[in-house]
Amino acid sequence: MTDLGAPVELRAGPGRRELTVTGEGPAAARVSPDWVRISGASAMALRFRSGRFGRELASGGINLLLNYEEGCRSDCAYCGLARTRPGDYEDKSFIRVEWPLVRTDELVERMARAEDRLTRLCISMVTSPLAYRHTCVITEQIRSAVRTPLSILVAPPTLNRAKLEQFHELGVDMIGVGLDAVTEELFRSLRTEVPAGGAGLSWTKYWSVVDDARDVFGPWKVNCHTLVGLGETDRDLVETFVRLREREIFSYLFCFNPEPDSRLGGRPKSPLRRWRRMQLVKHLIESAGYDRDNFGFDAAGNLELLRGTTSEVEAAVADGVAFMTNGCPGEQGEPGCTRPYGSYRPSEQFRDFPFRPEPGDMRAILDELALDDIFEREVRA
Repeated sequence: MTDLGAPVELRAGPGRRELTVTGEGPAAARVSPDWVRISGASAMALRFRSGRFGRELASGGINLLLNYEEGCRSDCAYCGLARTRPGDYEDKSFIRVEWPLVRTDELVERMARAEDRLTRLCISMVTSPLAYRHTCVITEQIRSAVRTPLSILVAPPTLNRAKLEQFHELGVDMIGVGLDAVTEELFRSLRTEVPAGGAGLSWTKYWSVVDDARDVFGPWKVNCHTLVGLGETDRDLVETFVRLREREIFSYLFCFNPEPDSRLGGRPKSPLRRWRRMQLVKHLIESAGYDRDNFGFDAAGNLELLRGTTSEVEAAVADGVAFMTNGCPGEQGEPGCTRPYGSYRPSEQFRDFPFRPEPGDMRAILDELALDDIFEREVRA
């Protein structure tokens, strides 16, 4: 195994847990671009901390998150980083995953040493006037030392076409946009009606950045994060999946996972059956060319009919990829970013799998899908 150095110590303090390095000051003074937060899985992969997963999985995707004392200026109702969510910013989780703080130069050094087993790197921006400039600084630092493909999960309020072009020139491989809510009405209600001091977001601006990024980076080099469980209908999701597929843009599917103390902290997750069906539907739209006509809905917009050939649908289910984590690919097209435990707790049933589902997993998935209830089989010549 590549020698990445000893794990740093996790110290507990009043009301917080910090990743610390002997002799360093308090974490509150550590901000980007000199410091970044990394996901718990990334911290284990690069031996910033010890630990192991309950099931064996390759964790070659490294996720970075910008860090500022004032945090993110947006106040999305479901987000762990929301401005009005109680607590200090550096203690807040993101997609219910812990993000310890590390020094950027040490992170880049460890990534360079582990490059042969890394598959994808990603910088997550936050809504801050400093975010664009600091993302460029960190991108240059990474690109000078590590060849692994690099994505940026962008903060659209901070960007325009020229800035996206600059990311491309710096060697960024893919752009992600956290659309999350798939209708304008939901977007406005969850992301723009915020308490005083928050930063309201614009549906039009988000789609402008999506379209500009598609023009700059090309086909299948842009992705939109879409959440299941924010109040949208199945019809809304299908319309979004098709719209993105027609533009050769990936839809990365997330299951709403309520963050404690967020404004949607008390809302339940989407039922597992609905989640599994939306995973399959998105996969069929992106990978098998299924369109709006392949699906039927009841008066409330719930999926009640899937029309398709038996061979296509059964093959899509049996392959298992539809139920894996959606993330940017590695250099050879293999899964690059697997985000373990982003949509569920370690003690819970896997919502998306950071590896190809095993036979026991597939038996459970088939039960959860209950396809016989909705599948209308077609015979094609």
